[in-house]
Amino acid sequence: MSEAQYDVTAIGNAIVDVLTQASDKLLEQQQLPKGTMSLIDEGAANRLYGLMGAGIEASGGSVANTAAGIAGLGGRTAFIGKVADDELGRVFQHDIRAVGVKFETPALKPPPSTARSLIFVTPDAQRTMETFLGACTMLTPDDVDDALIAASAVVYLEGYLWDAPGGRDAFLKAARIAAREGRKVAFTLSDPFCVDRHREAFLDFVRDHVDILFANEHEIMSLYQVDEFDAAMHSIGQHVEIAALTRSEKGSVVVNRHEVHVIDAEPGVKVVDTTGAGDAYAAGFLYAYTHAKDLHTCARLGGILAAEVISHYGPRAETDLKQLAAKL
Repeated sequence: MSEAQYDVTAIGNAIVDVLTQASDKLLEQQQLPKGTMSLIDEGAANRLYGLMGAGIEASGGSVANTAAGIAGLGGRTAFIGKVADDELGRVFQHDIRAVGVKFETPALKPPPSTARSLIFVTPDAQRTMETFLGACTMLTPDDVDDALIAASAVVYLEGYLWDAPGGRDAFLKAARIAAREGRKVAFTLSDPFCVDRHREAFLDFVRDHVDILFANEHEIMSLYQVDEFDAAMHSIGQHVEIAALTRSEKGSVVVNRHEVHVIDAEPGVKVVDTTGAGDAYAAGFLYAYTHAKDLHTCARLGGILAAEVISHYGPRAETDLKQLAAKL
C-alpha cells in the first residue's frame, strides 16, 4: 500500500446551513420534531425560511464540516458532494476551498438548486434541522474519483446520503475501492431518524464495509434496537474495528474490538448550540488517527473540538484548531 496523499476524503451532502434562534412554541406550532433532522421539499423550505428570524448562513453538511475541521488542524482532506451552479452552490464551493479542502465535484445546472438546512436552535441549545436536499440527491458513483479514494488513508461517509439512491451506490463504490487499496472506511450514522429509515441496510453496510464507526448513544441504540447503551456497545464491538460513541456531557466511549476506552467530556463548557458537535468530534478523532495517535488521544482531541463548536452558534470552529490541539 502506497503512502496516502490525503488523510481523509469525505463523501456526503453539500449543504448551506441557515441557523436561527427559535422558541419551543415555534417548533410546536410548525410540528417540527425537536432535536432531529427532517427532510422537506423546496416549497416547505421556502415557507419555513420566511418564518425564521435573523440568522447565520454558513456552508455545512455533516462530513463536509468534518473535512473542514481536519484541514483546520493541518490535515490533508478532500470532499465529494453535489451542488448546483447557483448562488448557494458558489458560496459552498468558495467556503470549503478557502479552508483548504480539495473540492472538485462538478456542479450541476439547476434545478434542483443547492441544498440548504434550516436549523432552529432552542434555548436549551438543541438544534432542529429541516433539510431540503436539492442537488445532493443527484450525486452518483460517477462523481466518486477512483484515484482520490485510492490516495486517501480514510474515506469518510455519512448516513444522511443514504436517502439518495445514487448516494448509496457511490458509498459502495468508494468502500470497494478503499478495501482494494488497503484503506480504511469510516461511517457516521448521522441521526436516529436516519437509522430508523435505513436500519437493515446500515447494519449490512457496517458489517460488510466499515472499519471505523461514529455514532451518538441514541443512534447506536436505535441501530441495534436496544434500550441500554451497554448492549449496543457490545454489539457494535463485534462488527467493526473501532467504534467511537459520543454521549454528550458524559464524554465518549471508544470500542476497539474487546477493549473499551472511556473519555470524559471537556470540563467547564457552556453549551450554546450543539450543531456540528459530532462532526467536530469526528474531525479531531480522524486527524489524530491518521497521524498514528492512540485511541485515547483520538477521542480527547475529538472532545476538545466538539467542546469548541458547541460553545458558539454555527457548525464549524471559530478559533485556531492547531492551538486547541496543542492542549494535548
